[in-house]
Amino acid sequence: MFSFKEIISVSLILFSVIDILGSIPIIIDLRKREGHIQSEKATLVAGIIMVVFLFVGKSILSLFGIDVQSFAIAGALIMFLLGMEMILGIELFRQDNSGAGSSSIVPLAFPLIAGAGTMTTLISLRAEYSQPNILVGIVLNLALVYVVLKTSGWLEKRIGAAGFNILRKVFGIILLAIAIKLFKNNITNWGVG
Repeated sequence: MFSFKEIISVSLILFSVIDILGSIPIIIDLRKREGHIQSEKATLVAGIIMVVFLFVGKSILSLFGIDVQSFAIAGALIMFLLGMEMILGIELFRQDNSGAGSSSIVPLAFPLIAGAGTMTTLISLRAEYSQPNILVGIVLNLALVYVVLKTSGWLEKRIGAAGFNILRKVFGIILLAIAIKLFKNNITNWGVG
């Protein structure tokens, strides 16, 4: 049932798609805006989204008449706008002051951690790997996400303001590139799947 090789493969695939290390500048920026990020809440919500989507994702999308490609394109557009915020130093996503810690859910838990890329990857992984191994891969990635979220303040102090600005621009460009690739791949495959 459990396969170490499958768990490693799933974990590495999810690690590259979630790209929590590449999201550090966004996390630090959100922390600066909000003053605090609820690491436990963000990790838990992202985990729930991923597990639910693993089991019923395709069904939920088809219930609303949405294909996987359309969902991925919508996620790519959000990622693109986040990248633009990082590069241009502007604010496109207005703060929602209605509830404390709302940034722990949007855009942190969704779409950064458990976004369209992660969700479409989970649907793909389900076709190749057993569900228990995918679940272990999700848990391992969530543990790493939690550590990065918890240490974001420490990371910010080590990086410094100038280092943070450089990282923010660099990872903004990387986020734009990932968004464009996700957009391009799903526009190309639209109607095929």
